[in-house]
Amino acid sequence: MPLHTLSHPLGAHVLTHLRDKTTKPALFRTLSNQIALLLALEATRDLATEEKKIETPMEPMPGRVLARPLVIVPILRAGLGMLQPFHDLFPDVSVGYVGLERDHTTAVARSYYCKLPPLAGTRVIVVDPMLATGGSAVQAVNVVKAAGGTEIVFVCIVAAPEGVAAMQSAHPEVPIHAGALDRALNSRKYILPGLGDFGDRLYGT
Repeated sequence: MPLHTLSHPLGAHVLTHLRDKTTKPALFRTLSNQIALLLALEATRDLATEEKKIETPMEPMPGRVLARPLVIVPILRAGLGMLQPFHDLFPDVSVGYVGLERDHTTAVARSYYCKLPPLAGTRVIVVDPMLATGGSAVQAVNVVKAAGGTEIVFVCIVAAPEGVAAMQSAHPEVPIHAGALDRALNSRKYILPGLGDFGDRLYGT
């Protein structure tokens, strides 16, 4: 499936301030919510709907409602910074968690936690701010598939070509929605120009 990058002018504005190293954690969290909201709208643009008959104050009419449940799976811990906008848009959303911790020496993610709701018949959106090597994203989607998820979307704020390639190789049917596609990874597997360690900047650690 193709990579979809955000084209909204507000997305570019917010991402610029997220990248700025002088942005403090409180503002960083606000900006993260804003860009995650834009990405949530894009990633759910094709959700299936079904007809529902209602009555307005004036007359009966056929309306449209969402046809399938939605599950959001943030990759801990940084993915939590993208969760709230999905809650705001979809109050009935279910949430699962996949805990993957990156080893800063090997850049390989280690699994330390997993808790998922029933996934059969749902749209599952896996969220993680940074798609760098793609290791965490590939592992998380593996976990979701093993738990019964079949309709999966991956959403991130910044992606590197290497991460996109890894995801498309391992899970070619999974669409990727990103705020931006950056240039490359450096020798430490950080995205360039990137925005640094998202979790550390989000939580001030």
